[in-house]
Amino acid sequence: MNVRLVLASGAALGAIALASPALAQDVPASDPAAEEEGGIVVTARRQSESVADVPAAITVFGAETLAKTGVQRADDFIQLTPGVTIVTGTAEAGDTQINIRGINGARDAESSVALVVDGILKTNTAQLNQNQGTLRQVEILKGPQGALYGRNAAAGAIVLQTLKPGDSLEGGMLVRAAQDNTYLANGFISTPIGETAGLVLSANYSTTDGFFRNRFLGNSKTIDDQEVFGVDARFVAELGPNTELDVKARYADLRGASINFNAAFHLPNFAAVDPAFFEDVNEHPFGFYSNIRPTNDQVTFESSAKIEHEFESATLTAWVLYSDVDQSLTADSTSADFARFTFPGATPASVAASNACFASTAALTGFELNAPTFIGNNPVPFIFDPVNGSTFGPYSPTTCDGTQFQIRKQEDISGEIRLASNGDGAINWQVGAYYLHIDREVGISLGADLGQGIIRELYNAPGTTNPTTQLYHDAFTTDVYALFASVDADVSDRFNISVAGRYDIEDRQVESLVPAVRDPITGGPINPGQTVVGGNVQPIAAQSETFKQFQPKISLRYELTDDINAYGNWGIGFKSGGFNNQGSAAIVDSAFNDFIGTNVLIDDQYRKEVSSAFEAGVKGTLLDGAVTFDLAGYYTKVEDMQFFEFFVGGFGLLRVVSNIDEVELYGAELNLTAEILEGWTVFGSGNITESEIKENASRPVTVGNNSPYTADYTINLGTQLDLPVNDSIDFVTRADYRITGPTWFHTLQDDTNPTLFSGLLPGSALALPAVVGNADYSVSQRDTFAVMDLRVGIEGETWSLTAFAENLFNEKYLNEVITAVEFGGSFISPGGRQRFGVELGYKF
Repeated sequence: MNVRLVLASGAALGAIALASPALAQDVPASDPAAEEEGGIVVTARRQSESVADVPAAITVFGAETLAKTGVQRADDFIQLTPGVTIVTGTAEAGDTQINIRGINGARDAESSVALVVDGILKTNTAQLNQNQGTLRQVEILKGPQGALYGRNAAAGAIVLQTLKPGDSLEGGMLVRAAQDNTYLANGFISTPIGETAGLVLSANYSTTDGFFRNRFLGNSKTIDDQEVFGVDARFVAELGPNTELDVKARYADLRGASINFNAAFHLPNFAAVDPAFFEDVNEHPFGFYSNIRPTNDQVTFESSAKIEHEFESATLTAWVLYSDVDQSLTADSTSADFARFTFPGATPASVAASNACFASTAALTGFELNAPTFIGNNPVPFIFDPVNGSTFGPYSPTTCDGTQFQIRKQEDISGEIRLASNGDGAINWQVGAYYLHIDREVGISLGADLGQGIIRELYNAPGTTNPTTQLYHDAFTTDVYALFASVDADVSDRFNISVAGRYDIEDRQVESLVPAVRDPITGGPINPGQTVVGGNVQPIAAQSETFKQFQPKISLRYELTDDINAYGNWGIGFKSGGFNNQGSAAIVDSAFNDFIGTNVLIDDQYRKEVSSAFEAGVKGTLLDGAVTFDLAGYYTKVEDMQFFEFFVGGFGLLRVVSNIDEVELYGAELNLTAEILEGWTVFGSGNITESEIKENASRPVTVGNNSPYTADYTINLGTQLDLPVNDSIDFVTRADYRITGPTWFHTLQDDTNPTLFSGLLPGSALALPAVVGNADYSVSQRDTFAVMDLRVGIEGETWSLTAFAENLFNEKYLNEVITAVEFGGSFISPGGRQRFGVELGYKF
């Protein structure tokens, strides 16, 4: 079978269907999600109710839709959801940020989206894009859900339901093979155990060489390669006629690459030398050539137990969750152009680093790098040696960059107890309490590259082959206590009101684990936050802080007709404040504010984020259920929005969380689904979000700019055909077309700013004024892009055979743009390219 011909034929069918007037994608009425009379049943508000009765915008994918679209993880179903975008896997596998209607989960802070799996709230943001088992339903609830789920639900909630064992044996498997040595295999078996218990075992495996290659390391497949293995188990038992025990365990192991970024420069005054010094991020030709093979390791283990006991008029639910996620990465670093390892100092380690830097530069003189960077005869920055010097850019094939080793380890235990009415009266209620304890360890180590690889330790002594020259290493402890309650009342046959509230107390502590030693390269303390007293390096003092917040929510629903509901809601969202790696503020002050005169405000402690959101809409069905629609408008005011900042300089790299004092967000959203004929459904959705930074003491010049990581709009269009070929075989095709509007990733947008070059140029061989080194960030916005996914196949009662295309038209787009303002450019990561494959499924 000619796979490309089949897919092209399917694309033609999809184009015909997309010409219909439908505008949005939601759950088709035929989707076999949990159903009751009146439609699909969801549990996003911690109670079973029809999706039509939920007084908020919600997108639901049932088992059939998940199968027809090939959804495996969060990045799959988020691409099908209006007003929601995701950045994942650019730096490391656990590095996932989900943006809903302009509220983003800042890297290195807490998530803005609650993840709930089978009624249990997950606590580690590294789990957002992991395989969670055999999915049966996905619910994405938008707007603040803190009253229901507490911390980190300011933007919304993702509620997943996995397969629950039944009273008969069933199983299934799915295998895929695609280009780039991309393979996937999933399987599950569900079996009863006696008459009152059952067990589900699931396993998943995937591997890929990725789309890109390392030109320096023999064209190796080490840029975005990945291998993942996971197993899940779920045991459910009836302990009595009214009591159920639900026990789960999950293990996952990931190995792959990390830090798949290139640099794009934004220095317009250098464009006369090479136009690539002032480069639009969307026009960058990607090339990878670091001398260090980037690695990423992530090991996850979690287990949970939930018990439910039904009394005559109420149900008591209690659960406990243990989670342990260990992550680490190794990669080339970014220090070459700032000469940290170029010139020898007074120590043997600095001499060895300088010798390695000069030797590797001489050996690689003329090696082709991405424009405008180049390797000259020596590693001296070209502004100091215009004839023989170099401009490396980050992640060069020389040793002059240094190395980086990072760890992020989190172990936590949480529990909840909740008493709720059984939902059979005009008034329903629930009340409960929650506790969470987190132990988190974060370390970022910059090492000298002596050409002998990376030692996977955060601190390596000066005499080793990878001596540490800068270190951030902290232990974070968090305790969360919360009480919550809600009441849902039918005021009349058509009018319903619900009131919910939650009070969170979050105690946080941080302790520096950095040893009191000197940097063997510069001679100063190994962490810039350390002080020197009497010639001795002093340790960094511990810090602690308590963050508190009440999160109310009020929701109204009015039944306009038997098929149409109007709704409105208001709520408060909350993300706790926290601590950056200690020493962050000191390095920003010394490297930027004091050196080049910027006024960037970064603290070792960042503030809590609080949002107030309004939403109003109307949803329902038309034409006897043939058309489903949901129209909503929203307004959100965010105070102290948490935002990720990335700094690069002679010190290496620095990741911090800052605060944007006030951001305003508002927009509208439309979803439509229409069953044109039996077996033929069209769907589409559109979201438009307007945003404005109203106040920002961290970078005052950004007032009036857009909220970072927020697409101006998203549009989803699609169609699904499910037509019988004969009595036992159906022809199935599905097309999903996603358009993502322009996106700024930083608060600096159509703005200029001094850079490190501004500080260096006046004293360089070029003797140019500082203003020549200023950067212009108008070229750092990601352009609109559109991705078409297509699946064409045949299905029997127990089997399916499908050909698929991801990014059918090979749209070249950016996954993320991380602007390093004072560096004078952006670190950019490419999105997925075109990939064709086949899939075989079997179930019994």
